[in-house]
Amino acid sequence: MAAQYVVGVDVGTQSLRAMVFDLAGRPLGAAVQAYPTYHDRVSWAEQEPDDWWRALCQCVRESVAQAGVAPAAVVGLALDSTSCTVIPVRADGEPLRRALLWMDVRAVKQAERITATGHPRLRFVSGVESPEWMLPKALWLKEEQPEIWAAADLVIECQDWLLHRLTGHWAAALCQATCKWNYAAPDGGWPSDLLEAVGLEDLESKWPAEVLPMGAPVGNLTADAAEALGLTQSTVVAQGGIDAYAGMLGLGVVEPGQMALVMGTSTCHLALAADGLFESHVWGPYPDALLPGTWVMEGGQTTTGAIVTWFRDQFGAAAAATAQERGVPIWEVLDEQAAAVPPGSEGLVLLDWFQGNRTPLRDPRARGGVVGLSLKHTAAHVFRAIYEGTAYGTRHILEDLRAAGLESTGIWACGGGTRSALWLQIHADVCGVPLHLTDVPDAACLGMAVAAAAGAGCYPDVVAASRAMVRETKTIEPNPEMAAVYEPYYQDYVALYPALRETMHRLADRG
Repeated sequence: MAAQYVVGVDVGTQSLRAMVFDLAGRPLGAAVQAYPTYHDRVSWAEQEPDDWWRALCQCVRESVAQAGVAPAAVVGLALDSTSCTVIPVRADGEPLRRALLWMDVRAVKQAERITATGHPRLRFVSGVESPEWMLPKALWLKEEQPEIWAAADLVIECQDWLLHRLTGHWAAALCQATCKWNYAAPDGGWPSDLLEAVGLEDLESKWPAEVLPMGAPVGNLTADAAEALGLTQSTVVAQGGIDAYAGMLGLGVVEPGQMALVMGTSTCHLALAADGLFESHVWGPYPDALLPGTWVMEGGQTTTGAIVTWFRDQFGAAAAATAQERGVPIWEVLDEQAAAVPPGSEGLVLLDWFQGNRTPLRDPRARGGVVGLSLKHTAAHVFRAIYEGTAYGTRHILEDLRAAGLESTGIWACGGGTRSALWLQIHADVCGVPLHLTDVPDAACLGMAVAAAAGAGCYPDVVAASRAMVRETKTIEPNPEMAAVYEPYYQDYVALYPALRETMHRLADRG
């Protein structure tokens, strides 16, 4: 039989990446294309859907060409996306406005009203609705932009819009719907009475009727899509999911007890469980969001890699000049300088809530800061404090999960953050747990290749595909001596929130 290949696509916050894999999970070609985010007001974040499509077409063409495989040999394609990135569109897919990006938290008041209903469906999200999710954003659109709401035939996500461009079919992703749309199969699916309770009784008719799990075939490429991507209509497009959940498949996290740590613009902490745990302060438990018959507990930090990028852009000029002189990436220089700073950053604690706290505080009005600054501190101290503060946030989530009864058997890490050996070691030391790495750092793309291979019938399901296509390569062990150094700093990190909460809220409201 002729060789077969699959394409995994990761539609990220700052860029889209496409990668070509063989059926053993070996990467053969890759391409990436950036696109802008628009911050017209504090707490707003928007993107243009057409930017995603142009990036998708370009990256698939480039990655397939780089891989040197025939278009007809590409049997499957799947994509993930950021979540919850919401777009109102006409029935033919024409966007009616920019998309509200996942990190957009303008719908705080709408989320609070949904939470105040105390509806039983909210037990699947630990009782608190986030302004990042579908219902609050949809309610904001209905209340603040009623003309657009009335003209919208569908209110969907980035994932759904791109799949429609590829196949001509409208199908919601079970992963997104469960985690961000308040869908729950154990409670009958769509949250109809919750929608009615908050004045969104017309939203259900604006959602796709079909809901498909990861790896399920959606359809073949249309003639137009095949031409745009440089593929053939024989390519099967499989359903994907949230980018972080795609990373679970790409890390081999398919057994209850395992946890994925996805270190990107934000950080997601995804623990697979055999049973639903309803006493934590993370998101979930989400039934069937990754695999049938399992539950996912989802912790998250809204800004981690985004803070690193912010620091580079605002304060990295000197490091950039040094990097240019040496002919190395700026991150290498920043990490070298931070590594020369003692653990604890000589008395600094960074609060990583630059766009609010997702979990376990669940406070969108929390704000970031650096506490302990003196004239002795340098840019390198602050950069190391960013690494440490984001690690404290991860530990805060792990401690919350332990209190709810979930002890992870292991943590598998992926994402852009894993390129920093210093950041990984700080995470291991602060959290006191080993981190496992796999041979394909871009686990989201590999996870979507796993879904594509299952959807194309190359494997019986995504579990079999993941086991065949993922390989572990390295373990980073924690240093007990460093853990002891970080302990008081972590305790200060936790204590600073109640001490500063009211001040942070006042400042957020003035922004």
